[in-house]
Amino acid sequence: MIVAESIAQLEHELTRPSTRSLVPTMGALHAGHLALLKAAREGGDRVVMSLFVNPSQFAAGEDLERYPRPLGADLEIAASAGVDLVFAPSAGEIYPPGFATTVTPGPLADELCGANRPGHLAAVATVVTKLFALVRPQTAYFGAKDYQQLVIVKQTARDLNLAVEVVGVPTVRDPDGLALSSRNVFLSPAERTQALTLSAGLRAAQAAYAAGERTAGTLIDACRAELAVDPEYLELRDRELGAYAPTRPAVLLVASRFGPTRLIDNILLEAGGTP
Repeated sequence: MIVAESIAQLEHELTRPSTRSLVPTMGALHAGHLALLKAAREGGDRVVMSLFVNPSQFAAGEDLERYPRPLGADLEIAASAGVDLVFAPSAGEIYPPGFATTVTPGPLADELCGANRPGHLAAVATVVTKLFALVRPQTAYFGAKDYQQLVIVKQTARDLNLAVEVVGVPTVRDPDGLALSSRNVFLSPAERTQALTLSAGLRAAQAAYAAGERTAGTLIDACRAELAVDPEYLELRDRELGAYAPTRPAVLLVASRFGPTRLIDNILLEAGGTP
């Protein structure tokens, strides 16, 4: 496995023609990332993983400084997963002096997570667009846990004709149901117990939907009844994150804070099945 820390190194390593799969990450790799890397390994001749904690997507007062950065462990995990090339740049490499161009993803970036994290999703769209330009992959893999991010990245690639197929990979969970996140390490035992109610609430709504319930308020109430804390948001949308319609496939999304740690989760609502 090759590690490139500069754009010049990356470009040198990409001179050989190949089909490429890209897995963008911020490090602190866990089983969710491994699922992305496995999908990429199966889908492309050469797997490129970026490892970059993007400062522009953290607002003042958020957890940029304490975000975990176990570089050595991440590189070992990447190598064991069959990654061919890791791009691990500094912030100055991605945002050199004079950098001024950003991507504005449209109104969806100001909703859901965007309502409480202004500019966050625009920063994600910008750095992902830059990574696509640098790596020039045919496919890129993103986790469905960050569902709004996935929808926005797909929209960005489509709107800007970036010639990248954006593939969503299902959320990976611990056996107790908690969606895997690099931020889970910040949870105290009591906070983790509370956080488990996110997936419990989503499953309750999914069970009601599978049984035939389609009323938005009833489905949301089924989820809310399980939650240990008031959510930052709890919203029912269609799969493209437009307005919910009982006749279209749906997704239920939730965000909440447990102490200082903010977690998000979601579940696709399926008819006639089990959660």
